Amino acid sequence: MPELPEVEALAQHLRDHAAGRTVARVDVASMSVLKTADPPWTALHGREVTGAVRHGKYLDLDCGGLHLVCHLARAGWLRWSDKLAATPPKPGRGPIALRVNLGGVGFDLTEAGTQKSLAAWIVDDPAVVPGIAKLGPDALELDADGLAALLDGRTERIKTVLTEQSTIAGIGNAYSDEVLHAAKLSPFATAGRLDAAAVTRLHACVQEILRDAVERSLNQDAARLKAEKRSGMRVHGRTGLPCPVCGDTVREVSFADRSMQYCPTCQTGGKQLADRRMSRLLK
Repeated sequence: MPELPEVEALAQHLRDHAAGRTVARVDVASMSVLKTADPPWTALHGREVTGAVRHGKYLDLDCGGLHLVCHLARAGWLRWSDKLAATPPKPGRGPIALRVNLGGVGFDLTEAGTQKSLAAWIVDDPAVVPGIAKLGPDALELDADGLAALLDGRTERIKTVLTEQSTIAGIGNAYSDEVLHAAKLSPFATAGRLDAAAVTRLHACVQEILRDAVERSLNQDAARLKAEKRSGMRVHGRTGLPCPVCGDTVREVSFADRSMQYCPTCQTGGKQLADRRMSRLLK
């Protein structure tokens, strides 16, 4: 799933390549992707792209005050093309859900797999998008005191709190694994029980991991962002491989629809976490 660094890079890519161009046509290949009907997608036709920004993990293309907002969800992506096909995508065929033609160049919103969660809104104000309205403070704008206040009294596991967008915006499954590994914290630690030193360390690692990922992602071709994300991971997606810090084997905890990775030596005092479905720690 694209998270804060990748969405920030996509926003920059659109600022660099789409801003100043005029929307020639919007083609909707999957009606389910559109979550709004008024204004219609045709209202974007003839409008100049004036900017692109990120709200948490939401991407916002500003077309002269009318906004095309999208959430790429688990398997969505933005695919830029310097030469779009002359014919519009066929509805129900292939991964393309929506195409924005900017006069021969432009981009497709695509989604792989059968679970269709990619979503797009056309709105006058991004704040009316329900997910954006509920966002907590942006992860890159949160200071150490603010993080401490957010965690105070929370009984959930720290992994859960970090990925809850209404608490902190922008961090997902992958970067939460990386942050917790860097901070030497168990993903199962209770958020509200972290001491001051742990919270300070966690805040520093949030900033370091995300800023480094943003820096590596910016100016990358959109097609290379996924590979760039994977290349920077220390534990996420590396089950069974050696931890680059201590050499221990990276372990995994499986959930119904996702998994998380961690290093026992770095994060849990050498203890291996049980599979989430067992709901306990191995003794």
